[in-house]
Amino acid sequence: MNRRIKETVIKHAFFLFALVSVIVLGLIVLSLFREGLPVFKQVSLKDFVFGMEWYPTYDPPSFGIFPLIFGSFIVTLLATVIAVPLGVLAAIYISDITPRPAVRESLKSVIELLAGLPSVVLGFFGMVIVAPWLQETFDLPTGLNIINASVILAIMAIPTISSISEDALYSVPQEFKEASYALGATKFETITKVILPAALSGISTAVMLGMARAIGETMVVLMVAGGAAAIPESIFDSVRPMPASIAAEMGETPYGSSHYHALFAIGVVLFFLTLSFNLIADYVSHKFRQTGSATL
Repeated sequence: MNRRIKETVIKHAFFLFALVSVIVLGLIVLSLFREGLPVFKQVSLKDFVFGMEWYPTYDPPSFGIFPLIFGSFIVTLLATVIAVPLGVLAAIYISDITPRPAVRESLKSVIELLAGLPSVVLGFFGMVIVAPWLQETFDLPTGLNIINASVILAIMAIPTISSISEDALYSVPQEFKEASYALGATKFETITKVILPAALSGISTAVMLGMARAIGETMVVLMVAGGAAAIPESIFDSVRPMPASIAAEMGETPYGSSHYHALFAIGVVLFFLTLSFNLIADYVSHKFRQTGSATL
């Protein structure tokens, strides 16, 4: 009887914690929409999302955030192109290639340590090391640009992609590997034709979560992306992603002004983008899990 009572208490305690988390998240979203939606009394949703000019302090102001959206997408895309190969290859090496457990544990510790670095530290590294090197090497007017932000965001996304991918690869049943070797497959063939397809669900989830981390990052893009609210012409141009605009402008914006509500509206757009990444990650995870199971 006592054991049953304890289990009931623990069950209700976990339910209470989960309910509190959902309520807090709901209140945050409600506050975001309450402060962001009033801007659409002055500008239409189409002009807000697809407008090409972001001049919130002009008279009259211009609230077009398409350059900000484009800036967020371009740095996220380039960061993903850099981070995915490095993160997945690191996960493959840790889970299936490295011969010694001590090496495996050391590499995992280093990657986890990289995940724990504050974003402001990485942003400072991008400002004082990467930016001058880019400026001198490519003869640029400034080293604070798309490629700088993408490299630093990739460094931030690699631990997420590598850690989740490594867990997915490590969870592939040993019987699959042994059966592949028994049929005469090499280690490379086993990895590419057996292990990777079986872990594709987890790897895809890792990539989407890494992209969500990159598109929502604030401090790095604020420090090293350059801050130009315009459509770039090359990867060496400066941009201003959405999180950078919110962080840079919110502190000097009068409370309740149109500019204030426009920044919250940017937060609404960013919320939907991040939500989309998470929903896509969930869908891809289930899709590839079913496909991988059917193939194997």
